[in-house]
Formats: sequence, structure tokens, C-alpha cells
Amino acid sequence: MFGSKTPTANSLTDQAAMSADQALVATRRVAQQTLDGLADSVQDFRDETRPVIARAGHQAQALTQHAMDALSLGSEHLQARARRMSDDTRSFVRHEPVKTVLIAAATGAVLMALLGWASRSGRRG
Repeated sequence: MFGSKTPTANSLTDQAAMSADQALVATRRVAQQTLDGLADSVQDFRDETRPVIARAGHQAQALTQHAMDALSLGSEHLQARARRMSDDTRSFVRHEPVKTVLIAAATGAVLMALLGWASRSGRRG
């Protein structure tokens, strides 16, 4: 009795198998639609972010160029100032040679005194 299938049992088994197949097909369809939607969302995200990333790159490049220009300008100012100071020193030496020699001698004497003091205090410690 349990070993033989009746036409009704066969029919129910076939219907269950068909329902399972239909559910599997429907699940695959929904999964594929979900993946397609996700792929479209990723592509939309790429399309939207591409200009933002490009703009950020251009801004970074512009900032870098601005910084380089500022450094160059600062360097030029320092060079010009050093040339002016050098010219002023030459002019002072040319117009005040006695003062220049006295300043150099006084500076040398102070340096020698400092070196002598430093070497004496180094030997004591």
C-alpha cells in the first residue's frame, strides 16, 4: 500500500516538482534583476563621481601650482633683499673704511674672548 503510488500521489508529486521549478526560476529572475539593478547603480555612481574626481584633481594641481609660484616669488624676494644688503655693505665699506676695520676688530676680539672663556670653562667641568 505504501510502496505503490496512486495517480493522485503522482499528480501531487509532479505539481510539487513543477512548483519548486517555478519558484527556482522566479528566484533566479529576481536575483538577476537585483544584480542588474546593482550593476546599473554602480555605473551611475561611477558616472556621477567621475567629474567630481576630475575637478578635485584639477583643484589639487592648481593649488600645487599656486604654492610653487608663491615659493618662487618668495625666493626672488629673498634674493633681491640679499643683493640689496650686499650692495649696502659694499657701499658702507667703501665710504667708511675706518669704521669697518674697527667693527671687524671689535667683533674678532669679542669672538676670541668668548672662545677663550668657553675653553676655560670646559676644562674646569
